[in-house]
Amino acid sequence: MSPTKLAALAASVALALGVSACGEDTGEESTSGGSAASAEKAPPKPLAQIDQLSGKQTSVKLDAGFVEALTSLKVTPGAVGDGKITKGGSAVFPITGGNVSYYEPGSVSPYVQGMINHDGSGLSLEAGGKKVELEDFVVDPGASVLTGTVSVDGEEAAPAGTPLFFLDGRTLNPLKANEANGTAKLQGATVKLKQEAADLLNQTFEIDALEAGLEIGVATITVNTK
Repeated sequence: MSPTKLAALAASVALALGVSACGEDTGEESTSGGSAASAEKAPPKPLAQIDQLSGKQTSVKLDAGFVEALTSLKVTPGAVGDGKITKGGSAVFPITGGNVSYYEPGSVSPYVQGMINHDGSGLSLEAGGKKVELEDFVVDPGASVLTGTVSVDGEEAAPAGTPLFFLDGRTLNPLKANEANGTAKLQGATVKLKQEAADLLNQTFEIDALEAGLEIGVATITVNTK
């Protein structure tokens, strides 16, 4: 991928993370003639794309307020599978695959499409003899959401694709592309708890302190571009 296309792709992902969706489908359909011609029109081609993400990671620098809240609730965070929590307080999840495509805005909706997979890793929360594991994360840049599976004491509590965290990209820093080692880095999206995750955790731990919008931390997504 050329540096120009790489920059266009990564910048589009940054924009996608800044809103809840890239472009909105108004649901309006043209009532004028020419529907046959429209049906025959070739679908738009992406301006830039990474067909197969080959690795690197998503890391989340855990917010001090979130850590304090867990401590006050006597909830202990931990890593699942290939995930890890660093001494500096970041939760790190390896990227295991996925793809991202960027289209001309307005040509399709959403105009940033794809998935960033993190199979085999996740975050655990343990309190009162109960352990919740959030894992197999998937970042959807077009919807600014991170989904995953949830288990409680080893039993599935929520299936794959459950919305867990919202990615607020209004705090994103400028793209950093490193042509020398073939990576691109997007840093600064704020990770916030989704309502579905808050409800499940409150119910499991028999508390009511966790709410949608709670800041979990700041994300850095690093992908290989070669």
